[in-house]
Amino acid sequence: MVSAFARTALVALLLPASAVLAASAQETKEAYSAAKALSDKAAANKNQWPATLTALAAAKAAIEAGRHDEALSKAKEAEALARASIEQTEREKTAWKDAVIR
Repeated sequence: MVSAFARTALVALLLPASAVLAASAQETKEAYSAAKALSDKAAANKNQWPATLTALAAAKAAIEAGRHDEALSKAKEAEALARASIEQTEREKTAWKDAVIR
């Protein structure tokens, strides 16, 4: 079994130095804004996933509590989910044609 210290040290060695540093308030707010914008676009496409809203809410709560590393992580998760829902919408615009019996 690997100790928590060993895991942390291993992760620190594998990640670039910038990823190990603590997230700044500005960086966190920018990530949240980007995620929110994509989430709003997904909502406009009528394909906003509930998991995206959950991650956004968690990011906002972490920002308000001053936990910037957690907020950045949740904002990036929300952004990835929103991006995936937008991509799904784009794929399904034409994918339905393959399901039609000809």
